[in-house]
Amino acid sequence: MKNFTISLYAFHLRHTLSDDPDDVVEDANLLWENLVKVGENSLPFPGLKNLRSKLIYSYQDGKYEHSLEIVRKRFWLIDSQGLDLGSLPTKQGFEIKAELNPFLLNDTYAVDLTISPDPPDISIDVTQLQHFAIKYLLPSHIEASLGQTLWIYGEVEQSKDCCSLAEKLATALVEEFSLKIEKINQGELFGSQIFQYQITDSSEPDNPIKQCQIFIVINNNNSKTLELFGKAYDCLLNLICSFHKIHYIYSQARDRYREAKRIYNYLGNTIQKFNNLIVQTPTTATDELEEILADIPQKSLDYSRCLQDLQIHLTALRTNIKNYNICLDNIAVLTREGTPQFWLNFLNKDCQKYAEQIQTYLDYLTPRQELFQQVIDTIRGIVETQLTKQTRSLELTVQIIGIAFGGGAIVSGVVTQHIDKPFAPINFKSPFHPLVLSLFWSILATIAFGLLAWVVTKFQHYKNK
Repeated sequence: MKNFTISLYAFHLRHTLSDDPDDVVEDANLLWENLVKVGENSLPFPGLKNLRSKLIYSYQDGKYEHSLEIVRKRFWLIDSQGLDLGSLPTKQGFEIKAELNPFLLNDTYAVDLTISPDPPDISIDVTQLQHFAIKYLLPSHIEASLGQTLWIYGEVEQSKDCCSLAEKLATALVEEFSLKIEKINQGELFGSQIFQYQITDSSEPDNPIKQCQIFIVINNNNSKTLELFGKAYDCLLNLICSFHKIHYIYSQARDRYREAKRIYNYLGNTIQKFNNLIVQTPTTATDELEEILADIPQKSLDYSRCLQDLQIHLTALRTNIKNYNICLDNIAVLTREGTPQFWLNFLNKDCQKYAEQIQTYLDYLTPRQELFQQVIDTIRGIVETQLTKQTRSLELTVQIIGIAFGGGAIVSGVVTQHIDKPFAPINFKSPFHPLVLSLFWSILATIAFGLLAWVVTKFQHYKNK
């Protein structure tokens, strides 16, 4: 292959819709830091090692400082287009050169790191891919939060079997790793053959950070592919960015749906526990009901946040689908060439499916939000009723005891006035000592008045029911 190039397009989230205008996500500079590590440890291009000093709108004195990006409203994060990173020698007599273009695409950091042989017209075969150290451009080293794409381009003779060559290139990319690579699509782009592959990590197949899309473009008929690619560069960059953001948003939406389902399952278990408490121990379950009542409001708030996030994801998804569609149209206008059919299929099928699925999540979860408040109101009502009953029971008990002791004291005083015997030491052989009589009538009166008060209060209680 001649005019061989390998380009890494990586996309990393800088800030979210919920962040303040001057804030960024916690690991916003991770993409740049990982590229520096690659330069220090694996691909020692001079400019890659010193990347921080080149990103003058993102770093100040070697430290990440993002405020200038917003002030300058930069699309390019460097002063000039194309940052020459220098070159590295190979044992086969040619050099490997690298160029980097860093961007800020709205809320996303993007990088184009292109590696090519020098001189460019030297012929490169599959066995020489090792000189380009592509393994250091895979997700395990880059960790771009939104995902990444590897774009491989080469020119061959017309008689070359492009499909077979693409398969060999794709296999060579992951032969040292336990990664799964799968051919997804193939078509034509700017007169060349284009093959789409997907690398996934079997341990986390749905994690965008672990995924890598690969486009292998092979020009076997001297088409003006590179010229057309240059015309449509910005649109292609935004197209790939939108592609990764669509997948990322859908992945986030699925996570929030699973979280909402877990919360809803908790509510179902709580309702079952509530029913058992009411049926088995309706009068002694107040403490357990109060514990449930303390937990549910926080769960209800978490559930509402899940629904809010799903709505935000749906809005963001539709926005990126629209951007993807605009990029496709602009590419066709700028180059007067068609785009691969599988790009259109992604727009018309996959994107539509993702949007419908998130809407289905919302339609399923939203009506269940009211159930949280209903459960809270029901439990609160029962707890308040039980507490009221307990308070009323205590008041009645105090009234009965008060009436009993009051009546006993009155009777004791009256009876004592009618006992004329003078006070004498207690003699238990005589059962009619005045003190004994006083205590006897007092206790008897207390019991009698207590029973009378209990009967009266019970009668009033049933009468008021």
